[in-house]
Amino acid sequence: MDFIEELTWRGMIHTVMPGTDEQLKKGMTTAYLGIDPTADSLHIGHLCGVMMLRHFQRCGHKPLALVGGATGMIGDPSGKSAERNLLDEATLRHNQEAIKKQLSKFLDFESDAPNKAEMVNNYDWTKDVTFLDFAREIGKHITVNYMMAKDSVQKRLNGEARDGLSFTEFTYQLLQGFDFYTLYKDKNCKLQLGGSDQWGNITTGTELIRRKLGGEAYALTCPLITKADGGKFGKTESGNVWLDPRYTSPYKFYQFWLNVSDADAEKYLKIFTALTKEEIDALIEEHAKDPGQRPMQKRLAKEVTVMVHSEEDYNAAVEASSILFSNKAEEALRHLDEKTLLDVFDGVPTFNIVKADIEAGVPVIELLATKTAVFPSKGEARKMIQQGGVSINKQKVTDPNAVITAESLLNDKYILVQRGKKNYFLLRVAE
Repeated sequence: MDFIEELTWRGMIHTVMPGTDEQLKKGMTTAYLGIDPTADSLHIGHLCGVMMLRHFQRCGHKPLALVGGATGMIGDPSGKSAERNLLDEATLRHNQEAIKKQLSKFLDFESDAPNKAEMVNNYDWTKDVTFLDFAREIGKHITVNYMMAKDSVQKRLNGEARDGLSFTEFTYQLLQGFDFYTLYKDKNCKLQLGGSDQWGNITTGTELIRRKLGGEAYALTCPLITKADGGKFGKTESGNVWLDPRYTSPYKFYQFWLNVSDADAEKYLKIFTALTKEEIDALIEEHAKDPGQRPMQKRLAKEVTVMVHSEEDYNAAVEASSILFSNKAEEALRHLDEKTLLDVFDGVPTFNIVKADIEAGVPVIELLATKTAVFPSKGEARKMIQQGGVSINKQKVTDPNAVITAESLLNDKYILVQRGKKNYFLLRVAE
């Protein structure tokens, strides 16, 4: 596989420095991509860069994932209007290990292959460098005029940030350039990958390598991912879509991809999966014949969920998704863990019920019209039960005199009530 050719048809190239393609064609090349370690999980905003590394390794080259322990202590002005929070070393090390575990699902770190991936942390080669050493060995090679010309600096100086640009942030491009210089010198790393907002920082590194070592280094950036409607990719009402199931459940993760627009699904299949061009073209054609079946979204959601989580998590997410639309989902409902149950029924009206009442057994009409306000009156509850319009845990209630006991509890604390076709209520046991 040809790396640039592969990224080109996938729409994953924004800018390539001249000479990059020739360097890659010479043989195995080492490249690095920087990852911000300010959390102990990646989110889907990182995925485009991670997929670049994955394709790079699949094309026979050697990827380095650089965790920005030092630069994470500084903050990068690129695309930001405020400085980042500064992290302590213990937090950075914890975050690094968590991120490596996630990256292991995309990259081969463990084999004996000559192009196996490595993780590096710029804190390791920066922590012992004194300010005077840095100023003398690095600072003198890059002029202030050169640094000032960068777009990221100009935007901050021209009023995008309320408080201007701190000296700390101004030095960020020098620190990133120092990373590239160090990796070039120590690991023969000749290419840096990143998002298009990183171009200025990356080229500072290539310039430093040229001026200090007389070496040739290269840069390749991917476009910043956007949504077809202009909205920000990867953001939901509840914030980022994380790769760690503690922050975003596999169900919610799956739902994010399942619910993207047709235009976005076509684009995301190319960027976020390893499907071939032929497979994606076939999906596009299938989708055009019957858009209502949403084959692109379904395949996208499957590929990314299996890649990030597992086949088992994907199957569980599909099963959980079917609960809303199936009248025979009682068994699937009982298999749901509490977090997924709450995710599936996020936003539905919730009522608290007393545990003692359930343990003693409570008549269904009293539960729905007295103990809770699912129905405004017992008469309405009785009438709808008689009409077959009430379900408890997706099982139709046929007897108005039925008694609900603790056996009906899901995860020992919830009961799902369905009134009519679309109205759901969650009853939660309170001690």
